[in-house]
Amino acid sequence: MQLQLEPFFEQSMDCLCIASYEGYFVKINPAFVKLLGYSEEELHSRKISEFIYEEDRKLTAEHRERLKNNVPLVNFENRYVRKNGELVWLHWTSIPMEKEQLIYAIAKDVTHKKMLESDHISRLNQLSEINEKLQRLNYTTSHDLRSPLNNLISMVDLIDMTRIEDTETQEILSFIRLSAEGLKRSLNSLVDASKQNHIFDELEQVSFGNTLHKVRNTIGSLLQKACASFKVDFSGLESVDFIESYMESIFLNLITNSIKYARPEVPPIISIHTSLENGVPTLTYSDNGLGFDMEKVGHLVFNLDQKFHGNEDSKGVGLYLVHSHVTSLGGTITVDSKVNGGTTFMIGFK
Repeated sequence: MQLQLEPFFEQSMDCLCIASYEGYFVKINPAFVKLLGYSEEELHSRKISEFIYEEDRKLTAEHRERLKNNVPLVNFENRYVRKNGELVWLHWTSIPMEKEQLIYAIAKDVTHKKMLESDHISRLNQLSEINEKLQRLNYTTSHDLRSPLNNLISMVDLIDMTRIEDTETQEILSFIRLSAEGLKRSLNSLVDASKQNHIFDELEQVSFGNTLHKVRNTIGSLLQKACASFKVDFSGLESVDFIESYMESIFLNLITNSIKYARPEVPPIISIHTSLENGVPTLTYSDNGLGFDMEKVGHLVFNLDQKFHGNEDSKGVGLYLVHSHVTSLGGTITVDSKVNGGTTFMIGFK
């Protein structure tokens, strides 16, 4: 039997060894000798503990005592010091043979895996630190912007509308106040979310009509300037379990996109309706704008920093946010579009 096992011991790529209960190597295979870099004479002449990294010696000794008490060792890892001073991580499986007072062991070199784990942990720590900085920046920015916003609202309130005869000027001032109020609400939500260490509130019944009305008021002057018109029907579904701030962002980004990418000399016509499609609450949004070539860029629409029309005001963020808001809550969103034939979005809510 010994002759049959000898080639296995000698040719194995894993580190195989036999150790005595006194703590010395009795037999070591060539792979182990090559890994550690010592000669067989050096490995046999010194206690095994001397080759173990100092910080791991105590824990290794405790496991060795268990082995001597006839308890097998499985999934144990420690570090050995190679002859050139480098550390190598070994993953051990050891079986005690009490009668012979010997320990049979297999060790796998897992140094590379440990390096990957260390790199992974380092990256997670970096991401955690970046996330913390972003949260602080979000809170600081949102908090600090409220003061000038409150000042702007106060200044508009100080204006005596009765002394302004031009109705267009009165309407512009009214739009300024509505826009400032909308921005203030958004900033307040961000501040509250930052304090609670999460991004948004829990799901609630969100009214499509009320949310759209709020958004249209906020960008009223923009809609008026673009001569945009709406065809709205929420009779199929008046509300849905969602997050109001998400819904506001969805309507805001879709509508402003419809204005930015309207066809020249063609006023935007925006159609929005809701329905239940096979039991799924669905919002369908469409416009008559420039559209885009689905075959060329359809798969990129919801990616960050994607721009298809060269609009200077485009940042390539709006549709990315819309997609994130929908999918983060388990919903789906699809798009269909034709060049100069408008764009349709179908949002399915969970």
